[in-house]
Amino acid sequence: MNFFINATMPDHKSGIEHAQLKRLMLFNDHQTDSRIVLREWDPIAHLNANAAGISDEQLINMFDYFQEATAVQAKPVSVGDIDFGVFNTNVIDDPANKRFLVTDPAGKLVARVNYDANDAQRVRSTELFDGFGNLYQVAHYDSRGFVSLIQWYTPDNKIGTETWLTPTGRVALETFNKHTMTHNNDLIKTGWRLIEADGTVMQFDTIEELTLHFFDRLNDDFWSAEMPNVFILDRAHLGDWGLLHLKKPAYTVMHLHNSHAGDAQDPMHSMVNNHYEFALNTLDQFDAVVSATHKQTHDLQLRFAPKTHLFTIPVGVVPERLLNAPRVPVAARTFGKVIAFARIAWEKHLDDLVRAVGIVKREFPEVTLDLYGYADPTDDYKARKAVENAIAEYGLGDAVQLKGYTTDIDAVENEAMMYGLTSRMEGFNLAIMEAISHGLISFSYDVNYGPNEIVQDGVNGNVVAYEDYQALADAMLQVLRDPELAQRYSTGAYASAARYSEANVWAAWRELLDDAKATWPAKLAAIPNHAMVK
Repeated sequence: MNFFINATMPDHKSGIEHAQLKRLMLFNDHQTDSRIVLREWDPIAHLNANAAGISDEQLINMFDYFQEATAVQAKPVSVGDIDFGVFNTNVIDDPANKRFLVTDPAGKLVARVNYDANDAQRVRSTELFDGFGNLYQVAHYDSRGFVSLIQWYTPDNKIGTETWLTPTGRVALETFNKHTMTHNNDLIKTGWRLIEADGTVMQFDTIEELTLHFFDRLNDDFWSAEMPNVFILDRAHLGDWGLLHLKKPAYTVMHLHNSHAGDAQDPMHSMVNNHYEFALNTLDQFDAVVSATHKQTHDLQLRFAPKTHLFTIPVGVVPERLLNAPRVPVAARTFGKVIAFARIAWEKHLDDLVRAVGIVKREFPEVTLDLYGYADPTDDYKARKAVENAIAEYGLGDAVQLKGYTTDIDAVENEAMMYGLTSRMEGFNLAIMEAISHGLISFSYDVNYGPNEIVQDGVNGNVVAYEDYQALADAMLQVLRDPELAQRYSTGAYASAARYSEANVWAAWRELLDDAKATWPAKLAAIPNHAMVK
């Protein structure tokens, strides 16, 4: 079995989630069994996963697994289905806050029932109050219609104990919080208790230990003497320690989705990216490390000289339907329309893209920029404010639009002419791969890793010096002044997308899976009495 490990599967997905979805489809297309494995509790995980094309059969959430809830027939709960233990309650809709207020005959608050206004007022959680008006319990409902998590509150209004239930109501998992001896008197988790259906109780000090137990169980459940289970870790902090301490062998893969260096422009000498610190210090304990670009694989080898196997596998796939789709000539596109698909976040540096467009607009007033992506709230939406300030600085109020998140990529990219990317660091960048597959002329900073490999200077666009938005503007201007050059770059974009065809990307994954199979006999032989192992 092939496991792709992540935190959760949100509605608004990052590049890692998109990469996993494309990989899942690729493995499915080649009849190679795989599962998306999610470590974090998420009451709408199945809702979002199903909407993204992941079936319940291919989704394993750690909490669902222990709650015996991997496969549950959905039956959403409405407020009328809940018994609050009080006779003759009144239910008052409070649509502004997306909740119902439940009171007793005397008007005293019994409960608040929070609902999803976009899903027929499906109950999301209930907040229960005692006779003195104190909150004492919050019950969170899984979108499939059962109480999944109950949080019990202390007299000082802090979460004391949390219990996760099976769909039948049996307590399957508990965690306990206590106050720290800090000036904030914060609450921290002091342990996890797992209660099995047969009454067996197991205690874990940390969620990392619980995660290791989960991985061991998965490894047992899908054990085969012919082929190892392949664990592909897409977010290092979720399981790097756990995968290195499995009871039985498996084929473990660390997947780098970003620069291994804190300063991507100095990959040989800068401090390592803190998200990968543990993994980079234990590289040789993994069976394989995957990078999305040849340049990063080269830099990893040069800096760390690992003994483990290094593979270069693009995280994206350009499907055959796009490779064979009718090509839209530049003349049929909106002249001067620049687009970008990216979170409005510090690392994307989109304020520089706005500045470049501002310079270009002085010569070509028809130029516009559409930014597709949600705003990162970090530092009180600092990145979005930087974009807004750049818009104001260059007087681009009518030319630059923040479009928000969209999935209608084909229509947008078949209309636009150019794609801009001004990131400070990348691990691949699916968006610019999709841009060239739609024939968009792409412009990027010379940034590690991905953009300076996907964009081929003078072939499908231009790569300019890092953080030089004037050079970016000059490259755009050159294309806008020369229709023949623009069409040549667009034609080059369509052609260069073939590097990421399904056949090419699958061949790269096949090489890794073949390595897993080739190394398996030696691993089996190293297990004492391995013939007796399940």
